[in-house]
Amino acid sequence: MANPAQTRLRALVVDDEENISYLVSSALRNQGFDVESAATASAAISSARSFNPHVIILDVMLPDSDGIEVVQRLRSIAVTAPVIFLSARGTTEDKIRGLTAGGDDYLVKPFALEELVARVNAQIRRSGLADGSPLLEVSDLVMDTEAHRVWRNGTEIHLSGTEFVLLRFLMINSGRAVTRAQILDHVWQYDFGGDGSIIETYVSHLRKKIEGDRPRLIHTVRGIGYSMRPSE
Repeated sequence: MANPAQTRLRALVVDDEENISYLVSSALRNQGFDVESAATASAAISSARSFNPHVIILDVMLPDSDGIEVVQRLRSIAVTAPVIFLSARGTTEDKIRGLTAGGDDYLVKPFALEELVARVNAQIRRSGLADGSPLLEVSDLVMDTEAHRVWRNGTEIHLSGTEFVLLRFLMINSGRAVTRAQILDHVWQYDFGGDGSIIETYVSHLRKKIEGDRPRLIHTVRGIGYSMRPSE
């Protein structure tokens, strides 16, 4: 298998104040990050799905939603990047609410850009993402999320775009059971609706391609959904 290239770290900046978004984005780009920005909750969720950030800087007050609700939504679709909240509210209760809702850090406005950058880098180190590795591995299955390539035991497996997104979602959640609703929402972006039979169809496709006569990796969890883990 070829050695996948290293990738630059990615940051998603979510703030409806253009000046703050510009300054934060510029500071992170100067630190070598690839940066995307969003001004609304809906744009943030869409960008998180496609951009796959390593860290998210998220304003608590957004025009179409509360930032606390946004981070809970992100966690429900398996966006696991650390989240640093930005807020004008600095009481202990506000900070506790943000951190217990799924945030990883909380910075009160106004703040120094140097402090924000330091906190971003600290979250990257804690997440073990300092090398920006794009690889996901479960047993002998390896995915390069940047090159959109997959190998099993060194043999490359060719997947469609939807198959790739589904497999990535399962690999990110390896060892955990994910529900059919979570899969629909993440892969097809249905809002907990749609025809659930499409999941079974695509899981069947994946099993044929990545398992065949090899040990099973995608397991059915009755009444819930699926779990990716090595066979015992």
